[in-house]
Amino acid sequence: MDKNLLQDRNKQRKFFTCDVFDIYKDDTASMEHPVFSLSTKPDFRMLVYQHNGTTIKIKPSYTGLATIHDKDILLYLASSLMNAKNNGDNITQIVRFVAYDYMMATNKKTSGIQYQQLKDGLSRLKGTVIQTNIKTNEIEITREFSLIDEWGVIKEDNKGKMVAVEVKLSDWFYNSILGNAVLSIDKDYFDLRKPTERRLYELARKHCGNQVVWKIKLENLKTKLGITSPTRTLRFNIKKITETNHLPEYNITLEGDIVMFSRKEPPKENKVPGKLPKHVSKKEIEKNARPGESYDQVADRLKKLRANL
Repeated sequence: MDKNLLQDRNKQRKFFTCDVFDIYKDDTASMEHPVFSLSTKPDFRMLVYQHNGTTIKIKPSYTGLATIHDKDILLYLASSLMNAKNNGDNITQIVRFVAYDYMMATNKKTSGIQYQQLKDGLSRLKGTVIQTNIKTNEIEITREFSLIDEWGVIKEDNKGKMVAVEVKLSDWFYNSILGNAVLSIDKDYFDLRKPTERRLYELARKHCGNQVVWKIKLENLKTKLGITSPTRTLRFNIKKITETNHLPEYNITLEGDIVMFSRKEPPKENKVPGKLPKHVSKKEIEKNARPGESYDQVADRLKKLRANL
């Protein structure tokens, strides 16, 4: 191919360059539905999720389904795009970013294996296909699309590490940015290493949000998580999380087969209810205390929870 022609094409290919941001964003569609695999091994299942007449199928490629850790790439891109959009800057569907900046922003090491994992994650995002049917005026439309349309390494250093990466976002994901269909998430989300914990935080952020409490049956939570392990395994894992209380922003409480998510702190814009139960017994405080909480903090949290229940 003529070198001048290639240069002309590159000039016409407009792209957005990721910049520094301090607020992390997640798209609400993938927070609602179990789009990403929670497996730590290559996952070649076809996932099917049905809700209110809509069916979502997630199909793997030969490299397997995109994982919830691969999703970090989309979170990074969404955060940078939304930051620019909110500042009045122009954004595009083609995004270019520095691999090292991505690693630092998502709390990853910068060893060679991390750069290879980034490539593998991009490959799985490109290969994973979502098929969904949407009914409008009794007409059903079925669509298929990948999580990203294409990706490429722009430059590598002498050691083979990626320096710059270019990604073309899918219409589905890019439209969520244009339509502000995103929610802010806590940066400590990237400290969560277990896939189930990440998914639990996403669901809490999506459904509990700024409410004081969100309740869901254990079986329904299992469906939203998109896991196939026995319910007893999920119950055991939930109990372990209630003991450590390490999810960002939210507490998890298990009572029978009901899982309750409650905020650790009320949002600044929300006022505490005026009339709260005046007394919480010492026994209740000792039973429900979280690591690091004082008696007063536990009592205050239980009063708020009671008032809202």
